[in-house]
Amino acid sequence: MPESAHDAPDSRPPEADAGDRRAQLAHLRADALARADRLDAEIRALRVDRGSDNADDEHDPEGVTLSTEWARLAGLRSAADRELAEVDAALARVADGDDGRCVDCGRSIPAARLLVRPSATRCVECATRAGV
Repeated sequence: MPESAHDAPDSRPPEADAGDRRAQLAHLRADALARADRLDAEIRALRVDRGSDNADDEHDPEGVTLSTEWARLAGLRSAADRELAEVDAALARVADGDDGRCVDCGRSIPAARLLVRPSATRCVECATRAGV
């Protein structure tokens, strides 16, 4: 009877994979930082618009309100912060040699899952069980 990937013997990924993971995570971190910087610039510009005496956007039937745009940008900035925190945690796991290990069962997280969810902390089975 064939073994499932989850039942395969526990093995650490080769060092070359760790280097690839570091590069992948560094790229994701740079992207998230660039996105955060862009959003910060948009938020600063919105503050200027909000402070303007003639920014009567609440009565503009054709555009979004400054409040709506503020909420959108704040949500996107918050998401960038979460992504940075997740990537930083994954980089710390790589540095500690704990990368690719499920926090629940201790088995290896499949490489395909780490490609799709680089900051994953659970294998597919445990993530499903946890509802994430």
